[in-house]
Amino acid sequence: MKKDEIIQKSYEIAKERYEAVEVSVDKTIEVLEKLSLSIHCWQADDVTGFENFGNINDAGIQATGNYPGKARNMDELRQDIEKVLALVGGKHRLNLHAIYGDFQRKKIDRNEIEPSHFTSWMQWAQEKGLKLDFNSTSFGHPKSGNLTLANPDKEIRNFWIEHTKRCRLIAEEMGKFQHDPCIMNLWIHDGMKDLTVNRLLYRSILEKSLDEIFAKGYTNMKDCIEAKLFGIGLESYTVGSYDFYLAYGTKNQKIVTLDTGHFHLTESVADKISSLLLFVPEIMLHVSRPVRWDSDHVTILNDDVTELAKEIVRADALNRVHVGLDYFDASINRIGAYVVGIRATQKAFLQALLEPLSLLRKYEDNGQYFERLALLEETKNLPWNAVWDYFCLKNNVPVGEDYIAEIQQYEKNVTSKRN
Repeated sequence: MKKDEIIQKSYEIAKERYEAVEVSVDKTIEVLEKLSLSIHCWQADDVTGFENFGNINDAGIQATGNYPGKARNMDELRQDIEKVLALVGGKHRLNLHAIYGDFQRKKIDRNEIEPSHFTSWMQWAQEKGLKLDFNSTSFGHPKSGNLTLANPDKEIRNFWIEHTKRCRLIAEEMGKFQHDPCIMNLWIHDGMKDLTVNRLLYRSILEKSLDEIFAKGYTNMKDCIEAKLFGIGLESYTVGSYDFYLAYGTKNQKIVTLDTGHFHLTESVADKISSLLLFVPEIMLHVSRPVRWDSDHVTILNDDVTELAKEIVRADALNRVHVGLDYFDASINRIGAYVVGIRATQKAFLQALLEPLSLLRKYEDNGQYFERLALLEETKNLPWNAVWDYFCLKNNVPVGEDYIAEIQQYEKNVTSKRN
């Protein structure tokens, strides 16, 4: 029997098994195909970007490793993204940082960037069937220092306010071009290496900066604000903490970004979903794997990611939670890192969508807690992997481990030839 026939037969058996617990597998496949992940561009080039005045990855962000073959320019980065998309099912988005503009070898400072610097990205994305998301970039600049939007120095603060305002305009134009809102994420590294006696001062400055940035309303972009526990070299104090952005987001009805690597390792990010959904309009996720806090390892199918996906599905919140990836591993093949992380995230949502939620809710509503626990346990043994193989087959992407050979061939033919 051919491999495709085995996959099809296994899928039919899986359908019957899931029907026994009131789950429609065909509907699950349809939903998974519509789940658009926002794929981060910076895995391809180790967060370098295309500026021309000496970007440095400091101030709370760092890619580790020196595996050969990283993208050196825009054409190579786009080529790599296209290869990644050929190995994963579904229709996705691409998340750009401001430092990835098409600057044509000109020195364009960050308070000078314009939508025109991203026109070629919009056109390329449209050709490839992609939607774009966007990020302001506060790190890796001569004026970054320890403080940007929270800087008491008015000149430096205004530089970053202007940069962020321009990023929102760029996101607006992206959203207008693609007829779909562009999500603009704001994350700053601002903080202190050692103790500070001015916590309130810096946070009050940040609040005023954000108020000025968000004063102008747009209809084709959505703002989200991202917290962090601490940054590299800024370990003692973070201005934009989770508490700060949660309060600001609730007060001003902004999307709150939850990066799974930006919390203490014992915190459950999944548990935060239901609370935020009550008070903010939407949520943005940045999914990574924090081996040691925010180490940005490649996402894998572990309990943290699976529980996160399940909580979103259980809350019927797929239309209010935007799912993006955010890791940058330079120690392994970068295309492989992309594909492993994307597929792992999709698998987590597949498992969540295949959960017999209707039956589980009946048990819970009736106070049948033994039955609820038992079914949750037995669900772990249901043949979700047969459904996953069929999803890949249906979407004309490699099934199982077959993508490994394709990435090896791409490395041989393409990335290994990059000096």
